[in-house]
Amino acid sequence: MASLEELRKERIKKLELLRQAGYNPYPAQTEINTSLEKAFVNFDNLAAKEKEITIGGRIMALRRQGGLVFIDLVEGVHRLQGLLKEDELGPQFNLFVETIDIGDFVQITGKLITTKRGEKTIQAIGWKILAKSLRPLPDQWAGLQDTEERLRKRYLDILLNDEVRAMVIKRGEFWQAVRNFLLSKDFIEVETPVLENTAGGADAKPFATHHNALDLDVFLRISTGELWQKKLMVAGLDRTFEIGRQFRNEGMDAEHLQDYTQMEFYLAYADYEKGMQLVEDLFKHVAKKVFDTLQFEIGEFKIDLDQKWERYDFRDTVLKMTGIDVLEATLPGIEAKLKELEIVYDKKGFNITRGIDNLWKYCRKQIAGPGFLVGTPIEISPLAKRDEKNPRLAQRFQPIIAGSELGNGYSELNDPQDQLARFNEQMKLREAGDEEAQMKDEEFVEALEYGMPPTCGFGMSERVFAFLMNKSMREAQIFPLMRPKDKS
Repeated sequence: MASLEELRKERIKKLELLRQAGYNPYPAQTEINTSLEKAFVNFDNLAAKEKEITIGGRIMALRRQGGLVFIDLVEGVHRLQGLLKEDELGPQFNLFVETIDIGDFVQITGKLITTKRGEKTIQAIGWKILAKSLRPLPDQWAGLQDTEERLRKRYLDILLNDEVRAMVIKRGEFWQAVRNFLLSKDFIEVETPVLENTAGGADAKPFATHHNALDLDVFLRISTGELWQKKLMVAGLDRTFEIGRQFRNEGMDAEHLQDYTQMEFYLAYADYEKGMQLVEDLFKHVAKKVFDTLQFEIGEFKIDLDQKWERYDFRDTVLKMTGIDVLEATLPGIEAKLKELEIVYDKKGFNITRGIDNLWKYCRKQIAGPGFLVGTPIEISPLAKRDEKNPRLAQRFQPIIAGSELGNGYSELNDPQDQLARFNEQMKLREAGDEEAQMKDEEFVEALEYGMPPTCGFGMSERVFAFLMNKSMREAQIFPLMRPKDKS
């Protein structure tokens, strides 16, 4: 069996043969006048007119039978058979046989016919090379077997795997459905900075870089414009949203990546109760529009988004599942419980806030949903309003589906003095080693001092899409970040 390098050399020889014959193997222009999709869908109508058409695509199968060559020409999800005859094409037929391989892009000019076997076919009266491939494609039936190789060469995975191609299309439909839903509710789409002086709006470790023109150290954003969109609330824009990339320099697992798409909306004159209803409607709309169902199997859970969405109280849930009262617990008591439950956690910068969060994550994985987590302690909600009945709790909600948090929303804190005090508490945590604690943003506090109306904010990432697809975050991305391949 020939090696890859030997096959490449053979194809490069064919490339030179095309050039010697006067063909440009990589022309800029084509003479295509009918898409392969249109030829396939409107085949009978076009065939009845007996007109010559020119279509193009990639050759995914090639079979020679004496003076005949059959090819499968593919464009996107559509496939059409091509037929080349030696007695009709003469020297062009021989050149095709000598130079064309599976994987090449070609255009075929001819008439649409139906073969004796009933195969829809374009019978060629001419052909043209559009792009010569120098590497052979993997076997399209076996595909790429190694998971890392599939993700590294995602373009081949999409080409050879109908399921992956369908996922890429659905991913686009997912975000468009989110966008259309919000636009229908009179939100406006905005764009906010990706590079920030202060990384704010979330508990996360940012990526840092240097801005040469301003000679300034900056951060890649860890939220999709949370503090910026709240400034837009100050500015009098009452309904805003943004869909964009955000970055967190943290761990990687099935539910977490460092570079991913997030949506955040902000709705003035609304609290977290109104936010929960809007988010439930959003999830149902997107699921029905993109997946045509409200019932999903996600991991070990069977989920029905159409059933009543429950409320899960943070304190009650953790107490029931672990025996720990998060409002009364001490750090040593939490650490003892984490050890008892064999929960692995990062000890760097560990504090009671991180301890409570780790206990909750243990509990969360056992909840099917759908529903909303409520009653979160104020210590782990530095941007949310206090509950008016119990100031130790936050007006915060998180959709819980299949054991995971699929978003985060608040009655946004608009008291500038309270916000400054909480930023100061977060800075103490950072100084003690907690790299995920929030940075102090004095410019945001200044904006709040001009007055921000009561506002509900909510954010969700592409984790929602991955869960509904029942895939890991990395599998659900088109081009996930990969470690460079070792060439040694």
